[in-house]
Amino acid sequence: MIVLGIESASIQGGVALVGAEGVIAEYVLNVEATYAERLMPAVDQVLRDARITIPEVEGLAISIGPGSFTGLRIGLSTVKGLALATGKPVVGVPTLHALAWSIPYCRYPVCAILGARKKEVYCALFEYRGAELVCLMEDAALTPEAVVEQINQPTLFVGDGWRVHGAYLQEALGGLAIPPPTSRGACPAAVADLGRRRLLRGEKDSVEELVPRYIRPTEAELKRRKRN
Repeated sequence: MIVLGIESASIQGGVALVGAEGVIAEYVLNVEATYAERLMPAVDQVLRDARITIPEVEGLAISIGPGSFTGLRIGLSTVKGLALATGKPVVGVPTLHALAWSIPYCRYPVCAILGARKKEVYCALFEYRGAELVCLMEDAALTPEAVVEQINQPTLFVGDGWRVHGAYLQEALGGLAIPPPTSRGACPAAVADLGRRRLLRGEKDSVEELVPRYIRPTEAELKRRKRN
């Protein structure tokens, strides 16, 4: 089964094709440009370079958050359009799970963090138990200080939240905070791989019911609550 995965939850994202033998092709960008400009060209590029056509793709996977509200909406709109146009099954993949999955079989717990503005990060904790990635703390929007309170053993950090808050985390945690490897952002291939595993288990999501996981209210919701 060949699966096309899309990641658009953070500034680093892109598109990947994953099959039975692993990653076929992956296109990753870490630039200040909107996904509305670059996502479909990235899909076209990956398919063209891999010499694979849309009819040969057997499933679609999309990162569903938490992350950039705008990026998530664009990514979901894109994959929903592809699903409706082609009839391919689609599955959602939690963004922080995919981040942790990009560091396979890590001996330490993995803390996935993404910038969330408002002096917070989106954060979740995982650990590998054999080949299984187990969630220790569910997705949450936390201050860096609250993240520190969750760490009590050497932990590998991954995600763009480190870029902003890494200096504080290392100072507060000392040797318990292990900086991320060179690739600090989200991984489209991890989204495609996790999606492929779901599809192989016979799982799929309804296109109509697939929605972003925002974790916290949007600005529009906050303003509406304030008015009410």
